[in-house]
Amino acid sequence: MTLRSPVRSLVLWFPDWPVTALTREGTPPLDPSRAIAVVERNLVVACSAAARVDGVRRGQRRRDAQARCPGLTVVPADAVRDHRAFAPIVSLIEEKAPGVQLVRAGLCALRARGPARYYGGETEAAHVLIESLRGLGLADVRAGIADGPFTAEQAAKAANARDPVFAVPAGGAGGFLAPLSVAVLDASSFPGAETTDLVGLLARLGVQTLGAFAAMEPDRVRERFGERGIRLHSLAAGRDSQPVEPRTPPPELEREVAFEPPLEIADQVAFAMRLTADDFITGLGAMDLVCTELRVELVGDRGERSERVWLHPGSFDAAAVVDRVRWQLAEDQEGLRSGVALVRISPEAVDAASHHAPALFGGGPEERVHHALSRVQAMLGHRGVLTPAIGGGRWLSERQVLSSLGRPAREGARGSRGAARPPVAGKPARAAAHDGVRRSGAGRRARTGRRAHRRR
Repeated sequence: MTLRSPVRSLVLWFPDWPVTALTREGTPPLDPSRAIAVVERNLVVACSAAARVDGVRRGQRRRDAQARCPGLTVVPADAVRDHRAFAPIVSLIEEKAPGVQLVRAGLCALRARGPARYYGGETEAAHVLIESLRGLGLADVRAGIADGPFTAEQAAKAANARDPVFAVPAGGAGGFLAPLSVAVLDASSFPGAETTDLVGLLARLGVQTLGAFAAMEPDRVRERFGERGIRLHSLAAGRDSQPVEPRTPPPELEREVAFEPPLEIADQVAFAMRLTADDFITGLGAMDLVCTELRVELVGDRGERSERVWLHPGSFDAAAVVDRVRWQLAEDQEGLRSGVALVRISPEAVDAASHHAPALFGGGPEERVHHALSRVQAMLGHRGVLTPAIGGGRWLSERQVLSSLGRPAREGARGSRGAARPPVAGKPARAAAHDGVRRSGAGRRARTGRRAHRRR
């Protein structure tokens, strides 16, 4: 296997990005000065600075973290929220230096050669990017420059808040990586560097550092670990052949409208959204797409936010988008206590337009019924038209769940109190629960309840 020479790479790392995403995109946004921990699979994956002062660390169990910090705010991990908050950050970086590879939310890489030529050096380019990101309120951003993305990632993690840029000289990747633990191979986010069992095996063999792993004979490594082991052996030696793979920027599908001065009346907001909704649907149609789930974000004049995802039985048109904005304003009056300063609409889920084209045969009555119900819902509001579904519960009345048209019922929902117990097959639930007959002995029927009492 022929390995290419490492390419000078620049990696930007945003420490504890899941917590930062909560403070920027949470509902409502959390105070960054609070003790916050993001938990996944009952383990802490990120924590705030205040939580870290009290002894909370990544990898701790949730119970141990709460024992160390009783006032800890625990939030479940949400990869969608993290990527949604990180998308405008990547767009800003691409304005300053195109060719960004999105590794994960909170970590991105780009080739250092282009920005270094434009800004007068690798370190200068990193400082320009960091300063532009501080304009968005991101005070803690680290940059690493080295031969290959893997080494640059380790350099970014070696930087600190006072000196946020750490540059490894060309050809010095092996010396920089040598004292690091082999566990960084398992913690790396770049494809090809992750491993699950190699780190533990190397530790049992007495190989604790990347330098010791790189000193092993390549033939012995290939014999024991195969080509995957050779790839990790090259990373440990500073010979990272993984290139930076720039992403193709996605099309701008979201639209937003800013109001100055803020609007107080819902009809005024809905009227101002008509042209924007038309432009939103037209942009999707230009790419042969339709929106099936719509995210509506409302921002008040005092900074309060209202965010909701709306579903549609078919696909949204401009009138349906305007209706959802009006309904959200009507239902979230307590959340928005000031005038609306910004409305943002974005597609949460899209589908091919060919899947929603009118059918030649068999679709007429259903389409007319849906059209009529949609018109009634537009006049009466989101909760004006309800559709039934079967949920959990003990009685028939409890199993009937009503949900708004275009919004599926939650799985396992119930109409009223009662345990989620299915009825006996072929018998109504109430009769199955109160027939008062049970089997005992060798097939004898014993009556229980009120009947037996009256018979005595």
